[in-house]
Amino acid sequence: MKTDVFIGLGSNLQEPSAQLAGAVAELAALPDTTLIAQSPFYTSSPVGPQDQPDFVNGAVWLSTGLDPHALLDQLQAIEQAHGRERFSHWGPRTLDLDLLIFGNHVLDDDRLSVPHCELPNRDFALQPLLDLKPDLTLPNGTAVAALRAQCPDNRLRRLLPPDYS
Repeated sequence: MKTDVFIGLGSNLQEPSAQLAGAVAELAALPDTTLIAQSPFYTSSPVGPQDQPDFVNGAVWLSTGLDPHALLDQLQAIEQAHGRERFSHWGPRTLDLDLLIFGNHVLDDDRLSVPHCELPNRDFALQPLLDLKPDLTLPNGTAVAALRAQCPDNRLRRLLPPDYS
């Protein structure tokens, strides 16, 4: 049985938009997983230390047969393949993949919390989720749109798609 999941993507190093585009392709190729939709990309101020470049963020909607921890392992492998280094909390990164929502599952253990515990405070995650599914709700019934309406502003700006002409 497959579950609808939503993954947040972020990068602020080494051509962030290209990092995210590559990650979307890799997520679409995961075993027992189908890419349903991809959000537009946005720029936003960094969370935490401000002495780093702005981030590019987006989200994808997947349908997967993987369990939450197996999916987390896959996400971390993709991050590693993109050169992710964990030097500091909320520091700059080549790629960050966050498991935001995993169907109606609520999980909080030493490796994973879903829905993502910081989701209500992250406009750069909430807005892409709304782009993917405007009526999306958390397992507790809270509408993502209601969270977005109350979320602090992080200088979120939608990026225009690349012009390949």
